[in-house]
Amino acid sequence: MAYVIKKGNLPATPHTEFYAIPNVLALEEIHGSYGFNGPYTRKMHLRSYPTEQSKLPKIADFSLFAKTASDKVLQPYHVLSQNIPYEKDFVRSRKPLMVGAKTIVSVSKPKISMNENEFFRNGERHEIIYVQNGNGTLKTEYGELDFRKGLYLIIPKGTIYKVDLTSPEAFFFIIESQFPIIFPPHYMNKDGQATLMAPIVETEIEVPKFLEPIDKTGEYTLYVKHNGGNVTVITLSHHPFDIAGWEGALYPFGFHIDNHHGISREIHTAPPVRQTFQSGDGNSYGFSVCSFKAQMEGWHPKDIPAPYAHSNVDSDEVLFFSSSHYTAREGVIGAGSITLHPGALPHSPHGDAALKSMKERAKVNDMLAVMIDTFFEDLLITDIGYEYRDKEYALSWYKAKKG
Repeated sequence: MAYVIKKGNLPATPHTEFYAIPNVLALEEIHGSYGFNGPYTRKMHLRSYPTEQSKLPKIADFSLFAKTASDKVLQPYHVLSQNIPYEKDFVRSRKPLMVGAKTIVSVSKPKISMNENEFFRNGERHEIIYVQNGNGTLKTEYGELDFRKGLYLIIPKGTIYKVDLTSPEAFFFIIESQFPIIFPPHYMNKDGQATLMAPIVETEIEVPKFLEPIDKTGEYTLYVKHNGGNVTVITLSHHPFDIAGWEGALYPFGFHIDNHHGISREIHTAPPVRQTFQSGDGNSYGFSVCSFKAQMEGWHPKDIPAPYAHSNVDSDEVLFFSSSHYTAREGVIGAGSITLHPGALPHSPHGDAALKSMKERAKVNDMLAVMIDTFFEDLLITDIGYEYRDKEYALSWYKAKKG
């Protein structure tokens, strides 16, 4: 998405002399992607480069490694993430549940805000954070974004940020990607604007509220995630939110799931019409993210609203259920359930769900869920995901049929 935003004060011409403070040369930084060929943003620091460390870096007292489970049996999984306890802050409560070569799926369920002088940077993955529950503020070097239930937070790799809560606790569903997160290119016209047929409107994004730069020296701790889950402690000699101004197309933003405007048709619609975001090229690497929200079911006089059995052999499918309302798996999943269906196995509604769904024909459903479909990438369950699994999920279709 080449939606260029400008905030604060910076020179009109890049790489030129500029003073945000009289007689103090402001220092430029480029936050870029795809080796200087992708979206980027230029930032002007008041007086210090972001490389100024006051202590030698060291390994943190925690890590974010995604260790895969020892059980290698091929099976579908149902992870009861609603049973994972709330604890610690946003970074330390992050728990990877599924992992692939390029993609990580996690949850974070913090009870407290991050410490005032502590910050986080994901140095290896771009992030999509879906807010399942809770309120607060995502504070970044670009400004602040208030969050609430249903908001997607898109955070580019390399962004410095922290999460402050205004609610007693919060529940985040997190998707990490090696590739930048964009709106699907097939929604865009040749000039990069969403077409009139697209279910999203790119101007409905929520951009950070720019604040005055913080010109303070001291000791500021930056936790950097890198190399598969290592976390290194960087100690900065100045506050990292010292940006006088920024301009560009690579920045954190919010997009509420309610702003995905669903497309319906006379017969059942396949998941691609629900796509909201994309990582990668959409053909050979990355993944799609689909928003399942209330929309009208098919109105054909013989339409079956429940999805057909399907085996998407080039994709592993992860579905995060924001609510428990899903006709095809009613009584099996709950709010906070996460299912993983490997591409090597088909999946479907259970029991007589298809038959029952016919009474919903031409009615508005009340489903709320986030789906990930990988592009030619296998996802494995982690040891944490395995611990919180529904142990008999693979039998749930058989049991429903017998019942």
